Amino acid sequence: MRDRMNVYFPPELLRQISDLADRKKLSRSAIVEAAVASFLSPDGSDRREAAFIRRLDRLSRQMQRLERDVGLTAETLAMFIRFWLTITPPLRSDAQAAAQIKGRERFEGFVEALGRRLQKGQSFLREIPEDIRRQEPADENPTEDPG
Repeated sequence: MRDRMNVYFPPELLRQISDLADRKKLSRSAIVEAAVASFLSPDGSDRREAAFIRRLDRLSRQMQRLERDVGLTAETLAMFIRFWLTITPPLRSDAQAAAQIKGRERFEGFVEALGRRLQKGQSFLREIPEDIRRQEPADENPTEDPG
C-alpha cells in the first residue's frame, strides 16, 4: 500500500525529472522515490565520505612522493652542477670547438639512454632507495683498522 503525497517542484527541476523518467522509461514517481530514498539513506553519505577519504589519502601519498622526488631531483642537480663547476677546468679557445662537438655527442648518447630507460619503465629515483639499502649494512658495521 502506498500513501499519496502532493509535492511542488520548481519548473526546471520538474523538467529534469520528466526528462530522466523518459530516458529511463520510468514514472516520475519512481524517479522521485529513488531520489528521496537515496537522500535519506545514511549508507549513501557514509560511502561517499569514505570514498572521499580514500581518495584524499591517496592524493596525499602521491603528493608526498612527488615532493620527495622533486626535492631529490633538485638536490641531485645542485650537487652535479657544483661538482661540475669545481672540477671542470676552463678550455683554451683552440680546444673549445672540439669540446662542443664531444659535448653534443655525449648529450645525444644521454638522451638515447634516457629514452631507452623511460620506454622500459625504469626510474633512477626508484633505484636510489635500493642503492641506499644495499649500502646501509656496510655503513652500520664499519671495519676498523686493528693497528
